Amino acid sequence: MMDRKPCKVCNFTRQKSYGLVVPSLDELKIKGCEFLGLSPGDQVTVVLEDDGTIVQDEAYFLCLPSNTKFMLLHEKESWSPVRRLDGGTAWMARESVMLEADVVDTSSAVAPWWDLAQQLKQDLTSIILMSEADLQTLVDAPCPELASALGFQEKRAEQLQETLQRVLDRREEERQSKELLQLYLKAVETEDRQQEMPSQPSQGGSGDMDMLDVTEVDSASGFMSRTLMVLKGKTSPETRLSTEDLQMVVTKGVEAMEQVLGWDTTRTSTLLQACEAELARRLQQAQTVQSIRNNAQLNSSQQSSEKSVEESNQTPAQGSN
Repeated sequence: MMDRKPCKVCNFTRQKSYGLVVPSLDELKIKGCEFLGLSPGDQVTVVLEDDGTIVQDEAYFLCLPSNTKFMLLHEKESWSPVRRLDGGTAWMARESVMLEADVVDTSSAVAPWWDLAQQLKQDLTSIILMSEADLQTLVDAPCPELASALGFQEKRAEQLQETLQRVLDRREEERQSKELLQLYLKAVETEDRQQEMPSQPSQGGSGDMDMLDVTEVDSASGFMSRTLMVLKGKTSPETRLSTEDLQMVVTKGVEAMEQVLGWDTTRTSTLLQACEAELARRLQQAQTVQSIRNNAQLNSSQQSSEKSVEESNQTPAQGSN
């Protein structure tokens, strides 16, 4: 029994598009004609929708990836690239296309998350390779429609979206940790450079002034638009904020944040409590890192002292010999 390949088929105007699962190129032509309203006996040419490559060889068809989109061309129809309407004359590029508002088939308006859902349906482990933009697209997808596309119950689709949101949060937290480490290393490098060049304090002062200017600009604007978007996010927004933003949220308090977010007291208080807990957790992590660093320095000092004592004890013995 031949493997069945999921694919898509559309007509030359791209107004009609359908998903199919077929075992062969011939079956694609038969089912494609049926879905697109063509007679089963009509002669059609199969081409790739994105670049117009003619598909005639069965082996080539089987080598194409799943969910490849094909276009069926009938008689004098010909492939053309996707054209964007310019508001005036773009419709004249193809005289055979007549667009009428009351007969436009909306099935071609495939949601951006559809292909991603089909990819997950084939292999859930593909989540690992998805970009953050792809993950966010799936998180924002309507849960009932996503469940239907995946063949899941709605509750399971909701759990999947929550899992994807946690993956996004974890990636954001990792990014913030990396940025914090880079800032720390840069600060250490700057401090070392200043100690090595005490004769050039003006340069260091200029750098400090630049940092202050940036801080003043951010403080003057209150919350950045990105910060507000994160705060109003679906799940655990506190994990996606920088430590500086968390401190600002906690400092402003419930009443001020109610006005900023437009929320009620209960919802705002819940968010602030979560921000306070996340801030405490990060401070604890910072203290732990500092403690490890101090212990490492202490061990290094002790080893140096012990080495010095051993060398001093060996010196008299060598002299007596």
